[in-house]
Amino acid sequence: MKKNDNKKVLEKKNTDAERIKKDSNYLRGTIVDDLKNEITNGFTGDNFSLIRFHGMYQQDDRDLRLERHEQKLEPRYAMMLRCRLPGGVIKARKWLKIDYFASKYTLYGTIRLTNRQTFQFHGILKKKLKDVHKMLHDIELDSLGTANDVNRNVLCTSNPMESLIHKEAYEWAKKISEFLLPHTKAYAEIWLNQKKISTTDKEPILGETYLPRKFKTTVVIPPYNDVDLYANDMNFISIIKNKKIIGFNVLIGGGLSFTHGNKLTWPFLAKEIGYISIEKILFVAKAIVTTQRDWGNRTDRSNAKTRYTINNFSLEKFKKEVEKRANIIFEPIRPYHFISRGDRFGWIKDINHNWSLTLFIPNGRIYDKDNELLKSGLSQIAKIHNGNFRLTSNQNIIISEIPEKNKDKIEKIALSYGLIKKVSNLRLNSMACVSFPTCPLAMAEAERVLSFFITKLENIMLTYSVEKETIIFRISGCPNGCGRSLLSEIGLIGKSIGRYNLYIGGNRIGSRIPKIYKENITTKEILVHLEYLIKTWSIQRKKEEDFGDFIVRKGIVKKIVNPIYDFWD
Repeated sequence: MKKNDNKKVLEKKNTDAERIKKDSNYLRGTIVDDLKNEITNGFTGDNFSLIRFHGMYQQDDRDLRLERHEQKLEPRYAMMLRCRLPGGVIKARKWLKIDYFASKYTLYGTIRLTNRQTFQFHGILKKKLKDVHKMLHDIELDSLGTANDVNRNVLCTSNPMESLIHKEAYEWAKKISEFLLPHTKAYAEIWLNQKKISTTDKEPILGETYLPRKFKTTVVIPPYNDVDLYANDMNFISIIKNKKIIGFNVLIGGGLSFTHGNKLTWPFLAKEIGYISIEKILFVAKAIVTTQRDWGNRTDRSNAKTRYTINNFSLEKFKKEVEKRANIIFEPIRPYHFISRGDRFGWIKDINHNWSLTLFIPNGRIYDKDNELLKSGLSQIAKIHNGNFRLTSNQNIIISEIPEKNKDKIEKIALSYGLIKKVSNLRLNSMACVSFPTCPLAMAEAERVLSFFITKLENIMLTYSVEKETIIFRISGCPNGCGRSLLSEIGLIGKSIGRYNLYIGGNRIGSRIPKIYKENITTKEILVHLEYLIKTWSIQRKKEEDFGDFIVRKGIVKKIVNPIYDFWD
């Protein structure tokens, strides 16, 4: 984009989202009044958007929407609340409080692990919202800044083996999270009944109108890319020497969301801008965030993410501005490589001779149903475990810091409650967003059909003798990127009920965006195409060649080199 074009963009009228933030009195709005309003179970006007800054989304059960409309009732409004949990680490004893609240105060009684390394409650009635915030506060947690135009929950590699390195990276994830939080006391005033102690609010990093769009950050320990770093706005890759982190490679501008049919939107992989020594990390984090704050597009939300800002101004200009604001000069990128991004399941012994047990949680949904008593099983483990639970970015859970004397006891509980069972590599590496019935943006099913698709693909892979192989398979109910389908080898993105776009050709470590193969096709058509592709792969692949690499090598789809041009081509 030329300089004059940038000026034209800035001269356009800001979006209504910008007005809402500016008029909100630092995120307070009239939320307190809405909490007193017993006529509706929802939030009204600007508050519908403002509660997101406090970590909540207003949703309704779309399965019941038509029925309630015919009965002349308002939709079945309830809130989804997302906890702030940098690095995904939580004490087992705190888990018991979370489990209790989900059972007693939510409509669904479940806990959902997200791919942003935290947990969500779905189905909280408005009158119970203060109860959940008080409960989180009592166990030293909160939901501030887990949604809307701020830095979201900070991810960190889940690495229970190298515990000293992980602890150091985890501490940086926590520091970055705290450093970039909103400074307004609106959260404490509204949800925790704390009195306003200052007449003046300031937001030195986020600004009066916060960021132009959501912002995502990771801290990564190679060789594991389990946080899908290339999908995030700001990434710090740990560089290790003598078993200590000495600095970070910095990558910026990743993101996967786009809009169907809008060729001015596209996914993008985070790009390298240089290496920094460890003591510079917070200065650089502030510089990147404030540059995006000041340069990001506030007139068009579809063009407001960091990747579009970088495209509008150029990576080099963005980098120089960050150097100026942080008072640094980036050093050349230090060598690093990734070998995988999935979780390592089962028992692993760490350097302190304690054990970690990684458990597969289908769709990240923790519930009790029939022979799957996942919720009760985790609760029973939490009652006897003095260590941590570590939530992973792949929606699984690690029971960590288990002493040798408790290993057999915890394994027995896990087995008896169905937390340990034999699962295919395909299923272990699958993912879906929540989608129906609660997500208002959903166009097609995702979580509720993932198991169906996996079972069909397992049978296909068995037929062609590749059942032990791994394929990264993901489903998103819409193109907003929550299921990270555009970093998979096979990705489905919803177009309408029962119809999806089929993307193929990503790679195992998550550093390549897949290409569209078929558009707007039915479930039956998807399975026909995938059977043909898997059969062809099984016959023609090179030794140990992954599915996505085979698809690109054979020219079944073109490799995406520059998504700005190649994604829609």
